[in-house]
Amino acid sequence: MTDRPYSQACENNKTPILTVLSKELKQSKHVLEVGSGTGQHAVYFAKHLKHLIWQTSDLMINHQGINAWIDAFPTVTVKKPIEIDLNTVWKQKHDIAPFDALFTANTLHIISWPLVINFFQTIARNFHSGTTICIYGPFKYQGKFTSESNANFDLWLKERDKNSGIKHIEEVLTLAKAANLVLKSDYAMPANNQLLVFTKQ
Repeated sequence: MTDRPYSQACENNKTPILTVLSKELKQSKHVLEVGSGTGQHAVYFAKHLKHLIWQTSDLMINHQGINAWIDAFPTVTVKKPIEIDLNTVWKQKHDIAPFDALFTANTLHIISWPLVINFFQTIARNFHSGTTICIYGPFKYQGKFTSESNANFDLWLKERDKNSGIKHIEEVLTLAKAANLVLKSDYAMPANNQLLVFTKQ
């Protein structure tokens, strides 16, 4: 038995995501993961991306679970979580080394639209030119879901929280542009997800 939180989705998508990150973060050194969730992604990616310092983050309520994963798979390249609450625009503290990459998975469809706005404002405020931004999750294109399963998933999300739901890619790209992000790649991923890769100008 383990008291570590567990996400089957993380287990399922970690290898396909790693394939993309291995390419897109090859030149990066210090990545901030926004919304580390259980912590599974952080310890798995760190094992394979040894050149990266991986800074976990989440709401305080999730820190215990993230720390449990980090403690179970200790490595000097994974840092204990810092608190990032998108209800406010996060300001990077001076005692944290500047990040040259950001990764987030399965967050934009969970949070409300105002928090998505804050997410991109956080990027605009805290990240320098040349930063690589990687965003994983499902999106709607031209107002349509990419699969029936995503449409059903969106209904489930809205039943649980009326403010959540799969976002329109066009609206996300508008926010990204306002944050001086240029879309580099839009990878089609398993289970009807996407991995968007941006470069900050």
